[in-house]
Amino acid sequence: MEEQVEGLGRAFVDHYYYLFDNDRSSLPSLYHSTSMLTFEGHKVQGVDEISQKLNLLPFDQCQHVISTIDSQPSSFTGGIMVFVSGSLKLPGEEHQLRFSQMFHLVPSSEGSFFVQNDIFRLNYG
Repeated sequence: MEEQVEGLGRAFVDHYYYLFDNDRSSLPSLYHSTSMLTFEGHKVQGVDEISQKLNLLPFDQCQHVISTIDSQPSSFTGGIMVFVSGSLKLPGEEHQLRFSQMFHLVPSSEGSFFVQNDIFRLNYG
């Protein structure tokens, strides 16, 4: 079970950050109407609000470099908690920004997962 959860968490992370870095407008397909995103303390809920927040970030291009991925089953049947740490490279910036992000993945009726909760923070200092 643990290996399966770790594998699903890693596969999700690879897919999520590939979309974020290469086709951000596709990210809303990973969320649901009940999903919530907290981005640097700002909370939004629902696919449209999350899409707007992610697509109006002050940078168009970026590259995520993942350092760690920790996954574990959640108390929601079949759900997975995924915690990610890494760096964010922005064009024209000398220094990378360190970040942490947590996802709560919940099984969908179609047999895949969607992001129920998403919390993102830059790590300063």
